[in-house]
Amino acid sequence: MNAARHKPVMLREAIAALAPADGGRYLDGTFGAGGHTRALLEAADCRALGLDRDKSAITGGAELVQWAKGRLVLAENRFSSLDEAANDLGFAPLDGVLLDLGVSSMQLDEAERGFSFRHDGPLDMRMGASTLSAADIVNEWSEAELSRAISTLGEEKKARFVARAIVNARKEKPFSRTSELAETVRGAIHGKKTDIDPATRTFQALRMLVNEELQEVAEGLLAAERALKPGGRLAVISFHSLEDRLVKMFFASRGPAPAPSRHLPVTQSLPATFQTLAKKPLTASDEEVRDNPRARSAKLRVGERTHEKARSDDPFAGLLSRYSSLERSGKR
Repeated sequence: MNAARHKPVMLREAIAALAPADGGRYLDGTFGAGGHTRALLEAADCRALGLDRDKSAITGGAELVQWAKGRLVLAENRFSSLDEAANDLGFAPLDGVLLDLGVSSMQLDEAERGFSFRHDGPLDMRMGASTLSAADIVNEWSEAELSRAISTLGEEKKARFVARAIVNARKEKPFSRTSELAETVRGAIHGKKTDIDPATRTFQALRMLVNEELQEVAEGLLAAERALKPGGRLAVISFHSLEDRLVKMFFASRGPAPAPSRHLPVTQSLPATFQTLAKKPLTASDEEVRDNPRARSAKLRVGERTHEKARSDDPFAGLLSRYSSLERSGKR
């Protein structure tokens, strides 16, 4: 197992939010090293289905499957298809779904995966089967496309300077290594020295683009709505403001309608499919952040499924159009 190399973020809070019970059926849509899944199985005599689009994560979970003695099933799949996976593998309807978004620390630690600007490796960043790599993007996209992607997904204020530096550097030699790109980005960003590496936001943008992460989150939330039974809970840990915005928007759109204003005409509200369990997201404790700096940006939002049927309307269409156009740029 790789669990020793990976510290699951907000483990105690996530398990408490799901409130696992004996006989329950739970799904971890981002299995990773299995830390959250193991804790679920230890908390109750329940069954768990672990999904991950990364084949190495599923292979690495063999020891945990053996330890669980029939209570754990692993499958290589995207969590956007979690409802179909739960049906096919006999776990539907679900009592709980957990999504721990973003890249795992074990992926960052594996230089050959190309996720990290701290470890030299091939410029890849693909979590699973994908036709587009980070090298494809930085070597083929125009300066304008790169600038827009780095600004939008990485929220990098100096995206234009980074994009220009990338385009100029690739004229001499195409990018193939993470260290080459990291040095180019660092050279393009001048400012005060901080704890955050200047390459962080650019690498984040490329990773999200390569793996279509925002679209995956949106589809995964809708799939969870379809798969959960009444009273079932959805717990989502996000690390990025764009991801958290999607989760917040989803729960707001699926929750009870706000009280009508006497100054506005009465409109028909759609049935609430979720009840959020807290107005504000939970964050990691100071103690956890000291022990695991990755937890400092983590936010946990939790909703409980109502008895209403899953809705077919898509609350993300307008918001995601801006980001999906970036993905289409690389699939000309």
